[in-house]
Amino acid sequence: QVRLVESGGGLVQPGGSLRLSCTASGIIFRDNDMAWYRRTPGKERELVASITSSGNTNYADSVKGRFTISRTNAKNTVYLQMNSLQPEDTAVYYCSATEFYTSRWGQGTQVTVSS
Repeated sequence: QVRLVESGGGLVQPGGSLRLSCTASGIIFRDNDMAWYRRTPGKERELVASITSSGNTNYADSVKGRFTISRTNAKNTVYLQMNSLQPEDTAVYYCSATEFYTSRWGQGTQVTVSS
């Protein structure tokens, strides 16, 4: 059974930082491209950052220079370090794992940026 479990969300003040984690089971983690998406009410799901199985990264323009995606294959975990958070970063953040055009998703973790 495939499971992706996100953690690390919460409430943070503008300018603050959070680190999200997503731990996978039931897949060969090192063979999967991993990504973080986010969704806010009334908006489409947005790709935030991705990292391929070989370690190549890609970021949405809105988070470049503030967010960093990384992975530790030995721990089956992908991370999203989020710095200089702003209210517009408030969303539910989802982790995904993709292999051979098949994507799996986690349940999401809420990030709220507010003073």
